[in-house]
Amino acid sequence: MWFQRRRTPPIRSLVGEGTVVHGGVRFSEGLRIDGEVRGDVVAADDAEHSILVISERARVVGRVRASHLIVNGEIQGPVHSSDLLELQPKARISGDVRYEILEMHPGAQIEGELKPLRAAEKPALKLAASNDA
Repeated sequence: MWFQRRRTPPIRSLVGEGTVVHGGVRFSEGLRIDGEVRGDVVAADDAEHSILVISERARVVGRVRASHLIVNGEIQGPVHSSDLLELQPKARISGDVRYEILEMHPGAQIEGELKPLRAAEKPALKLAASNDA
C-alpha cells in the first residue's frame, strides 16, 4: 500500500467540564480536556502516537506536549506537537508553538512564535537581489 495512515490512539482519559486540576498531567494514548489544568500536560515518553484534545471550554496554563494535538480552547504556555497540530476556530494560544504539520482554521489565534520542528534542516533563503554577500 502506498500510504499507511497511523491509527489514532483511543481517548481513555477525560478532565471533565467544571474540573480544575492543580499540577501536571501525564498521559499515554489519548486525553480530552473539557475543564482546566493549571500545570503541564505532557504525553508519556513512550507514547509516540498520543492524541490530546483541548475542547472549546478548556483551559491549560502550562506546557503542552503530544504527538497529535487538537486545540479549540485556550493554552497559556509553550506548545509542542511532534506530528499534527490542529488549531480549530476558537483556539487561543499564548506561547511559542513547535509543530511538524500545522492545520490552522480561520479564527484561531496565536500570540507567540510559530516554528516547524524541521526548520533546522532547511537551508536559509537568500534573496538573489540582496546586496549581502
